[in-house]
Amino acid sequence: MTKMTGTRLDQNPAPANAPGRKSPRNPVASETARPAVFVGSEIYRQASFGRNHPLAIPRIATVMDLCDSLGWFDGNVFQHSSQADPETLAMFHDPDYIEALRSADNSGCVSRSMRKQYRIGTMENPLFPGVFQRAATAVGGSILAAECSLSGKIAFHPSGGTHHGRPGRASGFCYFNDPVFAILTLLDQGMDRVLYVDLDAHHGDAVQDAFAAEARVFTISIHEQGRWPYSGAVDDRAQGAARNLPVPKGFNDTELAFVIDEAVLPLAQRFAAKALVITCGADALHDDPLSGLSLSNGALWTAVEKLTQASDYSVVLGGGGYNPWSVARCWSGLWARLVGQKIPDRLSGQSQQILNTLECDLVDDDERCDEWLTSITDRPRAGTLRKQVCQTVASVLTN
Repeated sequence: MTKMTGTRLDQNPAPANAPGRKSPRNPVASETARPAVFVGSEIYRQASFGRNHPLAIPRIATVMDLCDSLGWFDGNVFQHSSQADPETLAMFHDPDYIEALRSADNSGCVSRSMRKQYRIGTMENPLFPGVFQRAATAVGGSILAAECSLSGKIAFHPSGGTHHGRPGRASGFCYFNDPVFAILTLLDQGMDRVLYVDLDAHHGDAVQDAFAAEARVFTISIHEQGRWPYSGAVDDRAQGAARNLPVPKGFNDTELAFVIDEAVLPLAQRFAAKALVITCGADALHDDPLSGLSLSNGALWTAVEKLTQASDYSVVLGGGGYNPWSVARCWSGLWARLVGQKIPDRLSGQSQQILNTLECDLVDDDERCDEWLTSITDRPRAGTLRKQVCQTVASVLTN
């Protein structure tokens, strides 16, 4: 894998009828589902993030168990990810930071100077047993997912999506930045136009910044306006390398469909993307306790499907999500849609029991809904298409 280097959308938009250019697929056309692989690891069964942290909840292990209980891992669809080694991590992250995180994990302590410089051992990015291995395995999984996508498979890696990790420090619960490594893998294999789409409630800031000087990568982020990390304004284009769509609280299914159809897919076509990486955080869902957006999981699944159908090489990552019931149902259902499995109207007793064992300090008992335990699919959350959303779409389409 090569280190990052430096055609901008603004500088060289390839026309749809450019000679020798293959026409993009119709994203809504009916077609035979491509084969898909699920990238995971048993490491996600280990406790993480200590106590009193939004991510101190079971997420990926629950998704794996729920999919397995529903028979959605038949065949050889499950791929075990390995841990990225320090040499690989150094393709993006600073060697001193890599060693600091590994040393802190081994010793179980962080000095004051390390905490200040690398932002580890803080309330935001706590030190916990196995943190280095867990973060490095997420990177290894995204590299594997990108490699699988190059064989024509849709690669789903729900433990990926740590899109805030910086080269020399942890940020926003993210120690390394695995989406960067998925993109680097695709570039290294000759994909000269890679599109990154971020559907997480938070701006994909560190991925955008990582490729701001890389002409072969274009990033699009749909995120809640005014939400941490307080970046990604609509006029932030990273010198032509990005488009940002900050959306208002209450962002609904109708508005997401409009943004995907009228902004994201046209931008993807204009950029002539050859490969796609998506971070589809579950924190944009209505039931998430740490965002103000109001999507159903079905709307998110449809958005991902449209995007993957418009690209021959697709990597789908996870991201944020702080309600363990909505995360498990969202990413399990997304896997079912990607692999072509039928989602039952009502879950079996075994599947219900998996969801019934979950707990979360951020969700009160009286806030839990019966459907969180008995079904996968949310009720649709259609709504009004607001003027602000339309104006944002119009803005990002201007050169």
